[in-house]
Amino acid sequence: MYKSITLIILFLISLGNAQTNITGQVLNSKNQPIIGANVYLEGTYDGATTDKAGRFNFSSEEGAIQTLIISFLSFETKTITDNVSKFKNLQIRLREDVESLNAVIISAGTFEANDNSKVSVLNALDVVTTASALGDFVGALQTLPGTSNVAEDGRLFVRGGSADETQIFIDGIRVFTPYSPSTSNTPTRGRYSPFLFDGITFSTGGYSAEYGQALSSVLLLNTIDEPNQEKTDIGIMSLGASFGNTQKWEKTSLSFKASYVNLSPYLSVFKDKNDWKTPFIVAQGETVFRQKLNQGIFKFYAAFDATKLELNQEDINYDEAINFKLNNHNFYINTSYKGSLGNSWSILSGVSYTYAKDKIGGEFQRIEDTENSAHLKLKLKKRFSSRLKLSFGVEQFITDFNENFTEDFINETYGFNNNITAGFTEGDILFSKKLALKIGLRADYSAIFKTIDVAPRAAFAYKSSKNGQFSLAYGSFYQNPNISILKFEDALKAQKTSHYILNYQYVDNGKIFRAEAYRKDYDNLVKFDTDLEQYNSNFNSTGNGYAQGVDLFWRDNTSIKAIDYWVSYSYLDTERNYRNFETSAQPNYATNHNLSVVGKYWIDKWKSQVGLSYSFSSGRPYTNPNTNSYLGEQTKSFNSLSLNWSYLIDQQKILYISVDNVLGFKNINGYQYADTPNLNGHFNRRALTPAADQFFFVGFFWTISKDGNENQLDNL
Repeated sequence: MYKSITLIILFLISLGNAQTNITGQVLNSKNQPIIGANVYLEGTYDGATTDKAGRFNFSSEEGAIQTLIISFLSFETKTITDNVSKFKNLQIRLREDVESLNAVIISAGTFEANDNSKVSVLNALDVVTTASALGDFVGALQTLPGTSNVAEDGRLFVRGGSADETQIFIDGIRVFTPYSPSTSNTPTRGRYSPFLFDGITFSTGGYSAEYGQALSSVLLLNTIDEPNQEKTDIGIMSLGASFGNTQKWEKTSLSFKASYVNLSPYLSVFKDKNDWKTPFIVAQGETVFRQKLNQGIFKFYAAFDATKLELNQEDINYDEAINFKLNNHNFYINTSYKGSLGNSWSILSGVSYTYAKDKIGGEFQRIEDTENSAHLKLKLKKRFSSRLKLSFGVEQFITDFNENFTEDFINETYGFNNNITAGFTEGDILFSKKLALKIGLRADYSAIFKTIDVAPRAAFAYKSSKNGQFSLAYGSFYQNPNISILKFEDALKAQKTSHYILNYQYVDNGKIFRAEAYRKDYDNLVKFDTDLEQYNSNFNSTGNGYAQGVDLFWRDNTSIKAIDYWVSYSYLDTERNYRNFETSAQPNYATNHNLSVVGKYWIDKWKSQVGLSYSFSSGRPYTNPNTNSYLGEQTKSFNSLSLNWSYLIDQQKILYISVDNVLGFKNINGYQYADTPNLNGHFNRRALTPAADQFFFVGFFWTISKDGNENQLDNL
């Protein structure tokens, strides 16, 4: 009896430990075998790898319901849950992992300068080491194709659009006054120092439905999520001084930077053509606070600057120079939260507020402008899979502008209030590693016009080879007229452009080639019947225009040892009938041909980086009243060669020297003609030239950090 019971128990145990053969074949989407794929039962050591035919065969003692996992590099992992007895003669097809490094990306109209990007045309260091940029991120972007060189202005003019048509965002939230104030014929600069940013995306067209109120371009600046260590940065420059500090705790960090610029000492040595009473004096400060939370990160960014200047400006219509003085105060705050909501949902929310105060004094008039603007935004994103992502959001733009104008015995007040409510949705669909689609829709309601503008947008990308791909993009874009118009007239329409873009991009081992053709059609542009926008102008929205062209870009940092260079070229064909134009014509800021060559060479023996930047632009149109042709003549071509040198005194001390337009080219930005002809019936003119043909900069930068290796080369 005892022996019988023992035999029964052993029999039952043997049944419980019966082995099951698990067999099958793993193929790709083209029915080709995948060699070396991992196939195993989840939570066990039972598994195998596929052979040359993609087949697998292994045994397991597991029973009941099990999960079979099949994985291979660059393919999506697949799981099958069923009774283990059914895992026989399986035919398993794996789909390509569309998020792998060599997958297609949509690149039409977009340049990225981001160390974490799959493909970066520029990186963070490039933005501030380009010789002609003089430490301004906008100056570095002007070496990319699609931009026009408007040397006396300093802002971004993109693909035939004016500078007002480019909008700037920090951490996805709008910046309303991104440039420091200036006087005529003197270029402005971006307000915000580059050392707080680690990512830049510059879209010259066809950008996401997430961004609105921009006809031509958007520039996205992303602040650093987490500094790598605590440090102090000290700068002593020929123009002033700067001081910055970063403190870091377990989940919190705080960075700030303060700077002071005064051109008086510089101009006492290198005099320019202006009759300065008070040269530029600028005091700036900015800070960013970061708090890591369980599911995201909160950031608070704030910046303040104050600018003061006064000079006498030459005018051909007056025997004596005209006095001009400016006092400006600008305050900007930006709060944002980015995080996960669980179940593949993520959120981005933020608020920005701008306060800007200008006091402008002239020979005959005084103007005081006050702007209060805000941007509120909420965006949600759902990741359904690696192949499908959907985002949608709402935002509010608020602007309150007031101007007090005084001239002789006249005292007038102008201004406007405008609220823009917008909603957007967008889907990212990756059909495979070779094929991707982004499609979106945006709607803006402008309270001042009481209209809703609907803007569809779409972008498509196809990977034609291992290193090359094509992209197509289309979109409608709306933007309200700027402040100089809305303060006088609000019975207008939102201005509109339609973008059509074809892009080819090739990337291989440190080499990038881009070619892009585009067409932009403009409608509802503002026209008026006076020389400038003023209280008695008759405004309407009947203007129109077009811009079309080709942009080329080549970068190579591997072919020649220690040399990194890029070349960009743009051809632009554009005409507009807007503002006070008599007929359709090429605007005076647009140039048909633009060429930039940037090179950097590291000399290890000298512990130095030497850089050069050459810019060429064809002539700009102007109207000669002595002829019958409207905007029918052109200035001579623009040329400038800039050099810089960064020398590491030691790992944390840097001497930096740069010279702008080192060859002293005599560039002409345009001409001013007299209002009335002389006795011979001829209109006299004067050339509008840069205040200085060359600009010199010398700086000493010292970083104090715990590891002794950190330095400010990123900021130069």
